[in-house]
Amino acid sequence: MFRRIREDIQAVFDNDPAARNWFEVVFTYSGLHAIWAHRIAHWFYKKRMYTIARIISQISRFFTGIEIHPGAKIGRRLFIDHGMGVVIGETCEIGDDVIIFQGVTLGGTGKEKGKRHPTIGNNVVIASGAKVLGSFKVGDHSRIGSNAVVLQEVPPNSTVVGIPGRVVRLNGERVDPLDHGNLRDPLADTIKDLQRQVAELKDEIRRLQEIKGNDDGGKMTNDH
Repeated sequence: MFRRIREDIQAVFDNDPAARNWFEVVFTYSGLHAIWAHRIAHWFYKKRMYTIARIISQISRFFTGIEIHPGAKIGRRLFIDHGMGVVIGETCEIGDDVIIFQGVTLGGTGKEKGKRHPTIGNNVVIASGAKVLGSFKVGDHSRIGSNAVVLQEVPPNSTVVGIPGRVVRLNGERVDPLDHGNLRDPLADTIKDLQRQVAELKDEIRRLQEIKGNDDGGKMTNDH
């Protein structure tokens, strides 16, 4: 237990340049308090003492502004920066060395039973205001941009931005927004279809202009 506590404190120093000393970190970092309270609540949750678990969770939410359901599974060295407005759902699973900023929601998309919240891989960064909704996985070493709304699986080593979220970098290389391969992107499909229609219209206009030019040339010849 004490080893995990030391890891949590060290994670703050590793990820926040504003952290000055252990006393300040232990007594003023709400993200740290929320994680520690969650560990206690999760213990009661696993013992099927759900009401006590939820009471602990709600007390933690009141004091920290961070809502973590007691059923959520959290890995080692999670760092929640600032944290106000963070919501983590019941069936959410978070890997090791994850960084979450304020306003992030790891939630579901409906009232379905069973696994309905995302699984976050190791070494993932989720920027402020991002929403990750659904029972899919965000791959290891991925980055979710600020205010992105992610509704589908994210491959490892990806950068996701936008609404709906789309992959813009994969394995360190920029991804053409109109050529995502097997990654379905309705917005990109719509843009690609519009570009195709514009190209067809340009060809049609060019063809009509050529026909008109030939007709005008023929009339001028007949007049002479």
